[in-house]
Amino acid sequence: MIEARHITKQFKRVLAVNDLSFDLEPGGSLALWGSNGAGKTTLIRCLLGVFPCKGTVRIDGIDVRRSGKHARARVGYVPQELAFHDDARLGSAIRFFAELRRVELIQAARSLEAVGLRGHESKRVRDLSGGMKQRLALAIAMIADPPVIVLDEPTSNLDSAGRGEVVDTLLKLREQGKTLIFASHRPDEVITLADRVLVMEQGRLVQQTTPEALWPSRSSIRSMRLYIEQGDEYRAAEILREGGYAINHGNSGLTVAIEQHRKAEPMNHLAERGIGVRDFELLRDVHDDDEPEIGIATEQLSEVLP
Repeated sequence: MIEARHITKQFKRVLAVNDLSFDLEPGGSLALWGSNGAGKTTLIRCLLGVFPCKGTVRIDGIDVRRSGKHARARVGYVPQELAFHDDARLGSAIRFFAELRRVELIQAARSLEAVGLRGHESKRVRDLSGGMKQRLALAIAMIADPPVIVLDEPTSNLDSAGRGEVVDTLLKLREQGKTLIFASHRPDEVITLADRVLVMEQGRLVQQTTPEALWPSRSSIRSMRLYIEQGDEYRAAEILREGGYAINHGNSGLTVAIEQHRKAEPMNHLAERGIGVRDFELLRDVHDDDEPEIGIATEQLSEVLP
């Protein structure tokens, strides 16, 4: 369904996507996993033909560079930042996009039905919850019944209830045979929705794997930020990645997504390789909205972690 070969995109001196290739079969679901700045959004825009790039992309056999409009007609896209007119009513918004895509209004109604928004047509956009706005964006993406749905961090600005609504809707789309590709930094979404995971770091594909390989027990996942001794960050990232841990390497430490009962393992793994962890932080659980828990020095970890 999607064939990407040697995708490379450079902005002046910044190599945003570096020689990245993958295939996504019809009906499959692929998650793009990586820290902010890893190149996920740039890759998505290259796949859609929004950014010109080196390499080739084919969607359902159609070359995006040569027949971009034809290829994009096979795709429904949901961006990270939504832009709706607050005073518009939901029904008016969906009708506008139906006319834009030249589809019948009955198809617009079916699209609303598919995301659970049928009956809310009279509501103004400003009165919709975050989850409902995101589902409206999904309805618009699906209005022409495309076989491929592409989403950029679809739940990043939602609370736990809104995230649940969107994930449930995406699960239904998967059951209908839609092909999904989405960027996410939430392990629970990746575990629930994805067949495969592309782990990206600084524009490179560093690992092509599965959710089961990253989180074997599929139990409750915690995100933990490790602060490494200066100069050892990149080596620590490689050691953890080689050890099978799901990590994001950002400007503020290494973020490790790990099962609740294995929180000490990454630090022990680094200690065995002579890498010091000077501090750590337990971030918000992917299932709640509590404040982060702040860690303490490495020497005291054994006193607070199982």
